[in-house]
Amino acid sequence: MDISNFTSQIFFGNSVRDYLILISLIFLGFVFLRYLSKLLSNFIFRFIKEYSEGISREIFFEKLHRPLSWFVMLIIIYAATDHLEFPQEWNLVPAEKFGLRMIIERCYQFVTICSVAWILLRMVDFLGLILLKKAEKTESKQDDQMVVFAVEAIKIIVIVFTVFIILGSVMNVNVGSLVAGLGIGGLAFALAAKESLENLLSSFIIFFDKPFEVGDSITVGNVSGTVEKVGFRSTRIRTVEKSLVTLPNRKMVDAELDNLTLKTLTRVRFIIGIQYQTPEEKINKIVSDIKKYLDEHPQTNQENTVRFFEFGESSLNILIQYFVTTIDWNITMKVREEINLKISAVVKNNESNFAFPTRTIIMEKP
Repeated sequence: MDISNFTSQIFFGNSVRDYLILISLIFLGFVFLRYLSKLLSNFIFRFIKEYSEGISREIFFEKLHRPLSWFVMLIIIYAATDHLEFPQEWNLVPAEKFGLRMIIERCYQFVTICSVAWILLRMVDFLGLILLKKAEKTESKQDDQMVVFAVEAIKIIVIVFTVFIILGSVMNVNVGSLVAGLGIGGLAFALAAKESLENLLSSFIIFFDKPFEVGDSITVGNVSGTVEKVGFRSTRIRTVEKSLVTLPNRKMVDAELDNLTLKTLTRVRFIIGIQYQTPEEKINKIVSDIKKYLDEHPQTNQENTVRFFEFGESSLNILIQYFVTTIDWNITMKVREEINLKISAVVKNNESNFAFPTRTIIMEKP
């Protein structure tokens, strides 16, 4: 059979040649998809290269690879199917009226708008990386937190505009009338989104009042850890167990919050119990020796307390309290170990020992 005759045959309103072009374009699109998306990302990167110091082209490509691939594939599909016609015997109504043509066209518009919005959101993420790099060069942590707020705010704006464009272009909704109607439904919406609005307002309170910043160690309720991110709705805390806890900003504002990073000292307080057989002069000597050592230690301040505190059930209790001049956990543990070993030596050098729970039973003869 002659190839030209074969490719000229009509099936469902289109020639074999049209179907071959369709298959060829889609096949080439899949084969060169990554190359085309990389080519497009390199083209975009040229315009922002001078502002993206410290961030490589590869990072930019990884951010935009998937959304650009979708966008490029949609363009290829449009180019491959634009010349195709629906069979006349189907008697399809024009795209302006509801029917198969309209559904296909509107679905394509919807996916295309979403892919463009996806690209814009990834561009915003990349912009956030650039700003964070610049913010890391400053001593203040407030600008780091501001970058997170700005990125999330821009993302919300992009999403809102995308929704309005979809409503106007795809669904033919009168956006102007819709915005005007929001004034009527605004109250109902505010009531439905009460908690979300509270979290949003709380995020601004955190930003302006600054009870903590990103990187601070805090305790909120029974959660302790390091602040990793402060968003519009929630705050993320990395705990000592390395788990990531997400708390609503409303709780961060309402609950009692202890910012451990703002501490200048670490308090250590405990009680030791020595044997009841210890003479009074030995008790005084133990107390004074421990107090002298704490006062002379280079990593404790002068607000140290050592007192014969109380008569316990099976021991003479001595209260010890001191402040380590750092908030670093590792250094604090090292200082505590040194002091504990010295206290043990002081007790033994004064011919006493630590008490343990005992009970004396006196049995009388009948």
